[in-house]
Amino acid sequence: MSKPDLYAILGVDKSASQEEIKSAYRKLALKFHPDHNQGDAEAEERFKQISQAYDVLGDPEKRSTYDRFPAGGFDGFPGGFPGGAGGFSPEFVDLADFLSSMFGGGFAGGRRSRGADYVVEVSVTFEEAHTGAKKTIRVPVNKECEVCSGSGATPGTSVSECGQCGGVGQVRIQQGFMAFARPCPRCSGVGKVVESPCRSCGGAGRKKTEEPLEIDIPQGVADSQKLKWSGRGAPGSNGGNPGDLIIVVRLEEHALFEREGDDVLCTLPISFTQAALGAKVDVPTLDGKVSMKIPAGTQTGKVFRLASKGFKRGNKRGDQRVKVVVETPVNLNDRQREILEEFAQISGENVEPERKSFFERMKDLF
Repeated sequence: MSKPDLYAILGVDKSASQEEIKSAYRKLALKFHPDHNQGDAEAEERFKQISQAYDVLGDPEKRSTYDRFPAGGFDGFPGGFPGGAGGFSPEFVDLADFLSSMFGGGFAGGRRSRGADYVVEVSVTFEEAHTGAKKTIRVPVNKECEVCSGSGATPGTSVSECGQCGGVGQVRIQQGFMAFARPCPRCSGVGKVVESPCRSCGGAGRKKTEEPLEIDIPQGVADSQKLKWSGRGAPGSNGGNPGDLIIVVRLEEHALFEREGDDVLCTLPISFTQAALGAKVDVPTLDGKVSMKIPAGTQTGKVFRLASKGFKRGNKRGDQRVKVVVETPVNLNDRQREILEEFAQISGENVEPERKSFFERMKDLF
């Protein structure tokens, strides 16, 4: 039995830190989680391998044991395994088998394992992200089956101790001079047998449903930011710790604002006269309207900065950048046109230039 590369399964180097291993596991677990890949058997198997690999590499003591194990697996031991009918065949061995043999626990079902994380998205407005807010969302939960009271057995029937493993969930297999613990094939490592599974929960003893949960959205939260509630994920197996609840924030679009980091971006239209003569204008901000001075002669595209009018996170707060766009007057009445033509004449501008033919313009160019 060759040693599987758990580092390759998580996509990290052997020198990776525990934090890097944890980060890699979380990314892959989110990608291949069964809730996001329903009906995809390949993704489900990948998720199991990722979880099994992290169960070892995420524990410094187990990782050390794994690193000391020969690269050739059992073949690396003197004498290896005897061949013939009593030896392991390649078809008989998988990752769970290897880890069960190596650590003496039922990775396929007998040992404790951490529950999966639940991932839920929540929509947040600009205003809610600015001030912080309380939101009520619906989150998945695994509740005890009301029909069987969590036993997994049809009411009126009982759950019996597994006769093959004596209730311990493991069986011992002797291979030459070595003995290995494996999950019991009859009870899948649970130690108990349900002869008549509950129809309501399929024998699991728990049913997945949803319930409301009030959460706090922190001030300054950003799009795609993840908020974690420890222990609110799927329950672990065989007494393992539950997973976490991961809330992914989705910032809704705003009619006036855009966000860049902690800065707020805003486009403000101003009139031709305001740009030419200067003016004071009202500018919308996350805190309400504020007055801003437009200097005389302002050109379109000019960006003004309103200090500390952006998003606040901790003790820091971003700014608001205001880009002005000068609007050209349209639908002029006779008096307005007359005034503008007089202005053009005073300025030395020809508002009605003589039309030139295409070839005459080409001469001007070349």
